[in-house]
Amino acid sequence: MKPICLLLLVLVSISGARAVDLPPEVRAALRQAKIPLSSVAVDVRGVDSQVPLVSVNAQRAMNPASTMKLLTTYAGLEVLGPSYTWKTEAYLGGPLEKGVLQGDLILKGYGDPRFNIEQFWLWLSELRARGLKEIQGDLVLDRSFFSLPEHDPAEFDNDPVRAYNVGPDALLLNFNTLRLRYLPEGNRLKVISEPPLEGMQLDNQLAPQAAPNCENWDDTIRIQARGDSVVLQGGYPSECGEREQNLNVMPHTRYVAAVFNAIWQELGGMLRGNTREGPLPAEARLFATHYSAPLAEIIRDVNKFSNNVMARQLFLTLGSDVATATPGNIPQSIRVTKAWLKTKRLNFPELVLENGAGLSRRERISAQHLAQLLRSAADSPMNAEFVASLPILGVDGSVRKRLKDTAAANHAHLKTGTLEGVKTIAGYVRAKSGKEWILVFLINHPNAKQGGAAQDALIEWVRRH
Repeated sequence: MKPICLLLLVLVSISGARAVDLPPEVRAALRQAKIPLSSVAVDVRGVDSQVPLVSVNAQRAMNPASTMKLLTTYAGLEVLGPSYTWKTEAYLGGPLEKGVLQGDLILKGYGDPRFNIEQFWLWLSELRARGLKEIQGDLVLDRSFFSLPEHDPAEFDNDPVRAYNVGPDALLLNFNTLRLRYLPEGNRLKVISEPPLEGMQLDNQLAPQAAPNCENWDDTIRIQARGDSVVLQGGYPSECGEREQNLNVMPHTRYVAAVFNAIWQELGGMLRGNTREGPLPAEARLFATHYSAPLAEIIRDVNKFSNNVMARQLFLTLGSDVATATPGNIPQSIRVTKAWLKTKRLNFPELVLENGAGLSRRERISAQHLAQLLRSAADSPMNAEFVASLPILGVDGSVRKRLKDTAAANHAHLKTGTLEGVKTIAGYVRAKSGKEWILVFLINHPNAKQGGAAQDALIEWVRRH
């Protein structure tokens, strides 16, 4: 056969290739969940293939929930680089003599997504070791590196105390959350809070209460943040043992001030003034700088534990520039992300971005384009870092309990997404043959919560394929 005829035969074969239907077990699971095919979008393809093996409504724009973090973290790795680090700076607003600062201490943030309480304690210890003991002026917080509208934590689902509703901030500390530990002790319940927040009062009004199961143990607890008080009402199922939850109970500035004051006093330091927001004065002198972990490590928390505020911090960082002191904002981050997609020759006309985390009713992408994104990532020099950030099926992260005792466990890296009426999963599955497959399964339907069995059935089918 002549080479030109062979080429034409190959092209005809490719163009005539058709995706197969959903496996019967997947269809049965969808029927059991009362989810119509019109409410799902599926794309399954080899990592080396442009033609899908399974395609159902794959071109339809769908709400991806937290699988949108795949786009944000992949873009972050390529635009910023895996070794990118965030900094937080401490400046002196006056002379420092014999441990006494005659002026303000200014903390300037640049959007560190994971500046936790342990790191903050060590950094303040460093300030003490550098000779700072007493601050005669104020603690000034410069949060100007992100240019954002006022954040309403109740806007998304009218549950402002939930940790996932924390807004992004240039000076984000410890995810702006208070961790409560519930400790049953006989007929009473002890509640302890971490970190220590100077001036905060915990009002525990909880009573023991039986529960049918411990899966949704916190459903009977009502939490209200009233000024500097956190009120706990309702019941706690003592038979569920020790539990913990993270809460958003204070605005960012108040939270940083409360944590700073508690730790600074513990370290033997003194603050004579108050805490306030303000820009960095031109005459201020740099005193100490804290650097974050590298981006390649940060995105493991973003994807494995689906951390919304960290994803939003990263998304805003894409639109900022430390070198030129250009603050991050959402419109600029959207422009940078779409420009990057263009360089990767990825054209996603239906893509709608709002915060890059998927905690949104507006964000949209198709299953086909999410699969193309994963295929691009498989060819990227950043592939190892990207895949390592994804939860391992049946092992860790948000899929640690899924298909745990099946042949598919340990053989897939998958990101999940869940909102009311949305259940999604996307990532890579290794078949028994050793072939690597891309799997995207998006459900947008009021019964989406019951769609996990259908998604699991498809994962197992691909594993056997």
